[in-house]
Amino acid sequence: MKYFNIAGPCNSLEHYMIDAAARLQGVEQLIDRKQYFVIHAARQSGKTTYLKDLTDRLNADGQYYTLYCSLESAQNIVKPEEGIPQIVRKIKNQLRLSNIPHKAEFAKDADYSDFTNVLNMELTLFCMLLDKPLVILFDEADCLSEGTLITFLRQLRDGYNSRPGQAFVHSIALVGMRNIRDYKAKIRPDSESMGSASPFNIVAKSFTLQNFTKEEIIQLYRQHTDETKQVFEEDAIDLVWEQTQGQPWLVNAVANQVIVEMLHSDYTKPITAELVKEAIQNIILTRPTHIDSLLERLKEERVRRIIEPMILGEGFINKDSDDFLYTRDLGLIRVANSLIEPANPIYAEVIIRKLSSDMQEELKNPKYPYQLPRYLKTGRLDMDFLMRDFQQFWHLNSDIWVDMSDYKEAAPHLVMMAFLQRVVNGGGQVIRDIASGTGRLNLCLLYENQKYPIELKIRYGKKYLEEGLEQTARYMDLHCCNEGWMVVFDRRTTLKWEDKLYFKKETVDGKTVTIVGA
Repeated sequence: MKYFNIAGPCNSLEHYMIDAAARLQGVEQLIDRKQYFVIHAARQSGKTTYLKDLTDRLNADGQYYTLYCSLESAQNIVKPEEGIPQIVRKIKNQLRLSNIPHKAEFAKDADYSDFTNVLNMELTLFCMLLDKPLVILFDEADCLSEGTLITFLRQLRDGYNSRPGQAFVHSIALVGMRNIRDYKAKIRPDSESMGSASPFNIVAKSFTLQNFTKEEIIQLYRQHTDETKQVFEEDAIDLVWEQTQGQPWLVNAVANQVIVEMLHSDYTKPITAELVKEAIQNIILTRPTHIDSLLERLKEERVRRIIEPMILGEGFINKDSDDFLYTRDLGLIRVANSLIEPANPIYAEVIIRKLSSDMQEELKNPKYPYQLPRYLKTGRLDMDFLMRDFQQFWHLNSDIWVDMSDYKEAAPHLVMMAFLQRVVNGGGQVIRDIASGTGRLNLCLLYENQKYPIELKIRYGKKYLEEGLEQTARYMDLHCCNEGWMVVFDRRTTLKWEDKLYFKKETVDGKTVTIVGA
């Protein structure tokens, strides 16, 4: 019986999957035109699945010899005299596993000391032996670094430019997370120049694998239903789409979590929205390898420069910058309605939990009495009491907790979210609305079917209060609430704490907004 795959490439004999060929159109036409091209997409988007399917289809068609070759083993080898021989050996090893003729002849007497030419030379000699054109699909191409990357691309360019008078690879795909135009970010500013004859100028086109559409999620899940008769209810699929935004690994992981981990493959039970909601929380809490490896990137300075202003809601992030392109290609963010936001709500949650995890652990210390029962009053949260507690907590601990965070500008927001998470753990939920350009971070506490909207702002300029009240009122409208809270962090070091800490209520369009100074 097939299953939802969450580890490695998919294959149609074992896994439920969307037809790989259907996810990317136009590639085979470029191959027919002898073009070199790029395929890029975030991790766990199905790139390797697509490449292996394409390799099989092209070989079965019989027009070309097609070789799949991962360059992951050459990752972070900076020196070309070490990296290029590793690439040649990797091609040699992959050929041994293929049905391509004369494979034993490739690099048989390679001169690895001539590292600036050996790749070009060995591919040329091998192509001369073949009776059909050779296509190579280089997976993980963007893992190459600095000198190795430059030398690799230059030799491919030299071979490309030597055609048709000299035999060389018919078509090449460079596949990874990054677009070819962004490969320059892998090269240190002080390293060898690309030169006027750019190694990138032979690339005809760049493709990207998109996330699943909602219709493709339905199609994927229907395969399971057809095989087992187990139904995914409509609102369950709606929730998967909303929370994953079609990220392929997440779509599979949610289904696997429900069917295998929660229902223990009992196919008589329908898959409901409640089960999906629980599965998503399990994934968030357990942080499987895919998510954990993605979140490790948050430590990188170039990622911080994008994620931190997004958390703060700051307005300008250069969408053409290497930092933005890199963070987007990792699959951490997306652009929606001109705003930069987390790629999906699940990633938004795990990003915040990761960045505030040390704070949440520290809050478990018995010296911090901030737990849910403290704030309950006749079945409701006493938000004024909670906010006054936070004010005192921030007053006494802000310097220590800001120093604890790698994201120091966003530390007030992260501390507040850690504080709220600690309060509602096991008894409620924090909904986060994170996006650049909004000028704030919106949160909504959910407890016992009651909503408590909160807006977090950094004090900027003279109109912060007026703007903040209007923004909070609109956010309250979104959640159909007549009461909300706006927390204003004043980062001025010249201001005394007694002037920063205040508590007052304003009325906006008949709604009550409590302003909490911090």
